Order: sequence, then structure tokens, then C-alpha cells
Amino acid sequence: MTSENNLLRGTKMDIKTWNAYKYALIVAIGGFVFGLDAAIISGTVRFIASEFSLTDLQIGTVVGAPSLGAILALLVAGKTADALGRKKTLIIIAGLYVVSALLSALATSFMMLTMARFIGGLAFSSLSLASMYIGEIAPAKQRGKLVSANQFNIVIGLLAAYFINYYLVLHVSENSLLFAPDTVWRTMLASELIPAVLWVILLCRVPESPRWLMMKNKQEQAKEVLLKLLPEQRAEEVQAEIEQNLKEHQDTSSINEQLKLLFSSPMKTIFAIGFIMAVVQGITGMNAILFYAPTVFEQIGFGLNASFQQAIYIGITSVVFTVLAVFFIDKVGRKPLLIFGLLAVVLSHATCWYGFSNASYSINQQTIDKLEEVIDTTPLKAQLNSQYADDVSFKEMLATNYDADTLRLSEGHIIEAAISVNPIVILVGILAFIAAFHISIGPIMWVLFSEIFPNSVRSVAIPLFALVTSVASYLIQQFFPWQLANLGAANTFLMYSVFGLIGLLLLWPLLPETKNKTIEEIEDTLVNKRNQPTTSAEVSDNPVGSNAPSA
Repeated sequence: MTSENNLLRGTKMDIKTWNAYKYALIVAIGGFVFGLDAAIISGTVRFIASEFSLTDLQIGTVVGAPSLGAILALLVAGKTADALGRKKTLIIIAGLYVVSALLSALATSFMMLTMARFIGGLAFSSLSLASMYIGEIAPAKQRGKLVSANQFNIVIGLLAAYFINYYLVLHVSENSLLFAPDTVWRTMLASELIPAVLWVILLCRVPESPRWLMMKNKQEQAKEVLLKLLPEQRAEEVQAEIEQNLKEHQDTSSINEQLKLLFSSPMKTIFAIGFIMAVVQGITGMNAILFYAPTVFEQIGFGLNASFQQAIYIGITSVVFTVLAVFFIDKVGRKPLLIFGLLAVVLSHATCWYGFSNASYSINQQTIDKLEEVIDTTPLKAQLNSQYADDVSFKEMLATNYDADTLRLSEGHIIEAAISVNPIVILVGILAFIAAFHISIGPIMWVLFSEIFPNSVRSVAIPLFALVTSVASYLIQQFFPWQLANLGAANTFLMYSVFGLIGLLLLWPLLPETKNKTIEEIEDTLVNKRNQPTTSAEVSDNPVGSNAPSA
């Protein structure tokens, strides 16, 4: 009988643990929708540029509009989550994705499309709120994996977007309503509706954060949620811990008080780590690759269809290395993965710089023969036997011989015919960067955000630094087409490499290891500077790890 009771207790624990995983994974579906939304636009760039006769900066505006929306949303995301609750805020966010996808697919002008994409950007705050929610319900020992699940779903969304784009481009037909050249981009953008609606439905099944319920003096409801995650005795202990913790920090509950504390001297190390990571994640060029993948591959000399196919390799690489990050993050630790990954980011961008800096562009008879069926080659014949040492001078020549609308649809074909380059070097560099990003700064930033910020500043700090990374990402998205046209691909990738090196040198001495530590132990290390060693055996398996009392 005793063994049967033990078995039942073990089964009951498994069910409660599964509940924590289930709720975390449902919330993390927002990562999939974000990834789909972010990458699907990459396939539309050529088509919308032609549809609305966009300049390079206007293309950047459409692509970067979601980041502007995210910046605005993140200013109020933490306060909204505290006022309405994590669950209701996430449902509103999911609804914004639905509205954005619908309006984007129906856009009739550059301005309408930009506003529709901006509305979708308001939902990008789901990344920080998902980290907040998961950090408040996840077991301490699995927190890294569960917060990383959000990043994993992002890359699954990226991969899905690249497959959708490639499939639709392969089936472009003048006789099809959904696949015609002037409507296929609408089909791409509309594909987001299905997962967005599904996410709204599933979010209705998750409970509210027990910590938020306690903040609102809803003790009975909080206990009901805790009992879904913990055995009864442990649920009562955690509820008492949450109550004690809230009392200790009740004088810092307002936004102003939290901001004052976050900017105070004792928090300077935490602030520095959060700020540097947020900036580095944004400015090392991930969003240039993510939002402009086919455009990037066109610079190497791949044709239109081949560029969409190569973009799929980005999605596959993202998935593989995010899986590795989830596997290793609680084994190897946050700091080793982050440092190794940033070093790889620097080297991979340097590889791309080397490849592009050795490229040249020739207009000869062979080039003209390749382009006869694609474009009027008469202007090129005047440039016969000309050679260009870099892409900037080559594109300047094209701009003087062709109108902007023609180049939007045909520049990739011209580059493919004229370029002399080692594409393998650049392809390896790009995929190595994708791998390095997704095994390090990509998922680890959000894991660390869920760990390093004490309870007293958590609801302000996570949205604030998510805002910082959104600003940095926006600048990359907005100006990438302009950079390609005016700085060239080689100098653009060299700039990203330098940014990564600066981030590596700044983070290396600052960042502690947080593996297997509770949020309170991390706070003790970063705020009070007591570098007492903590073993994994000393860590309690607390599904509400952020709610234990502060040291």
C-alpha cells in the first residue's frame, strides 16, 4: 500500500509539473507568431516595393514599423501587465496580431501597410511578458529551458515563414487569385491569421500568474493556481513566501519607485548587464538577416527563387541551434554559451566582410546574354567590358541606367549575372552567425532577463530593456536597405562584427553565472556582492522561483 501511495504521489507530482510546462508552452506560442510575423515580411519586400513604388527608406519603414510599435507598447507593457494581469494582457496582444495580419493583407497603400505592421509591433511586447509569466511559474531548475522555449518557438515561426514564402514564390501565376505577382504578398501576410487566432483561444486556458493574484489580494485564487503547480503543503509555503516578499517590496510597487531603484547605485551591475545585452542583441544584425533574408542572399548572386530557398537554411539553422541552446543552457551555463556565441558572432560577420570585400562585378557579353530574357539589356551594352570593385559603385551604375521600379524587380537577376564571388564563404558566414546568435545572445538574453532582475524592479526592468533592444533592432531594420545601397554589404557586415566585439569585451567581466540559482541568490550576488558559492543541491525546485523572500 505504501508503495502504491508513493506511486500516486509521484504521478500527482508529474501532473503538476506538466501543468507548469503546459502553461509555459501555451504562452510561448506567442514566440511562434512573432517569428512568423517577423520573417514573413522578408518575402514581401520585392513585391510591396513594386506595388507601392517604395524607396529604400520607405522599405525600411514598412519593415521597421513593427519595432516602432514594440517600442511604444513596451513603454506601458509592464504597467498594463500589473494592472490587468499577465493573462489578460497576453490575450490582448494575441488579438493585436490578428488585427495586424488582417489589415496587412488588405492594405491598399504604403501608409495603410505601415500602420497595419505598426499594430502588429504593439504585440511584440509578448516576448518580454512571456518571459515574465514563465519566470513566475517555472521551476527554478527548468526555468532556463522554459523561458528558452519562447525563443525556440520564435525560430520555428521563422522557419515556417521561410517555407511559406518559398512555396508561394514557386507557385506565382498570373492566373491565380492568391498567387498572382500583385497579390502573393497579401497571401504571405494573411498566413499569420491561423496561428494568431489559435493563440487567442489557447490563452484562455492558462491561469493567471499566482504572484499577480497575490499582488491584487486574491489569495484564494492564487492558492488555486499554486495547487495546479505544487503539492498542497508546498503550495501553502510558496503562498506565504509570496506574501512576505510583497510586503518587503510594497514600498517599491509604483513605476517611479521601481525606476529609482533600478537606476540606483546598488543596481548598477544589473543595469549595465541588462543594457549591454539589450543593445548587443539588437545591433549585431540579426534583424537585417531575419527581415531581409532573400535580399541578403541576392547580394551573393543567388537568383530570386534560390534566394528564397537559401532563406530556408536560415530557418533550419535557427531551429537546430536553438534546440542546442535549450539543451545546454542548464548544463553548460548561461555565461559560457553567451561568451562563446558572441565570439562566433564576431568571427562570422568578419567572414562575410571578407567574402564581400573580395567580390567584383563585370558587364561582359556573357552577363548580357544571361539577362536577355529578364531585362532590357540595351543600357548595359553601353557598359560592356566594365568592371566594378564593389557593390556600391555597381549599383550606382545601375541606378543611372534603369528606373527604380525596374531595379526593384530585376536587381537580383543583374547581380546574379554580373558578380564574381566565393558564395560558400559568405553563406558559411551568414549561417554561422545565425547559429551563434541562436545558441547565445538570442535565447540567453531573455533567460537572464527572467533571472537577474529582483522582484522589486522586475515589472519595470524587463519591459524597459526589451524596449532598449527594440530600439536597437528598429535602427537595424530601418536602415539596412540604405546601408546596402550606400555603405555596401562588406562594410555593413564589418560594422556588425565590431558591434559584437564591443559587446563581448563589455559583458565578459560583468556577467555572473546564474545556472541553478534562485532569483534571490542571483540578486544577492549582483546587488549585495556576496559571492558565496551555491550548489545545485541547495536550490529548491520552486515553480514560482521569483517569489521566494529576498535575502
